[in-house]
Amino acid sequence: MPQTVLYHFLTEVPEAAAIWSALLLLALGLLAVLVARPERDDGTDPVPDPVAEEAARRADLRRYADEVAVAAAGAAQTARRRREQWLAAQDEADRAWRAYDEAEAAARRFAGAAALPAPHTPRTPAEYAARERWLHHAAMAAHWRGDLTARQLADVLARRNGWDPRRHPAEQEIVLARAVREGRRAGWAAAAERERAAWRDAELAAEAARTLAAEAYAAADALRPAIPGDAAATVRGRDEVVPAAVPGARWRPARAG
Repeated sequence: MPQTVLYHFLTEVPEAAAIWSALLLLALGLLAVLVARPERDDGTDPVPDPVAEEAARRADLRRYADEVAVAAAGAAQTARRRREQWLAAQDEADRAWRAYDEAEAAARRFAGAAALPAPHTPRTPAEYAARERWLHHAAMAAHWRGDLTARQLADVLARRNGWDPRRHPAEQEIVLARAVREGRRAGWAAAAERERAAWRDAELAAEAARTLAAEAYAAADALRPAIPGDAAATVRGRDEVVPAAVPGARWRPARAG
């Protein structure tokens, strides 16, 4: 038995010593690596690169200037189109006014003739038929000229809204002139309202175009390189001119005496 224990001790102790030696060498190697490794996070910020920062800033400015230039060009085109629409609406309103003025003058002439007594004609079925034919012909002619709407023509043919074919043609002409005048007045009022709406749209478009044009100019001006040694360089903004800051310049009081 003593020989067996001694045998196991002599055979296993060298093996354990080799394992512990390997572990000790591995620990020493890791410690050496940690000691030799430079400290990356020392609490200090990396030194900024002025050239890279300036390049990034100018790239952002160039991209913004391009976008604003495209928007300004589109706004200018929209402003021109809105102005053309306003001019067309203005011409339409002028034509509608002239048409109404002519109808008003005609209605006044017929109003003066209304003071005269109506011609005396025999009231026979043939006379009433002739009066109705005259009214229908006059109403159809006014409709084809654009003086009566389709609804007004339907009222004439159906004897609605004060249209009576039994009246004398002189009276019918007065009623027809008044209807034409009222229709042209409504047409002029609608054209005037369209002209005012077109003018408002043109003004808004022009203001937007002016604002974007000023913004595009300011963005393009910011991309221009500063002139070396020019202490009076200015940064032109959209609404005002602001003196640019001069590096290293300080305010000094003037000497008395």
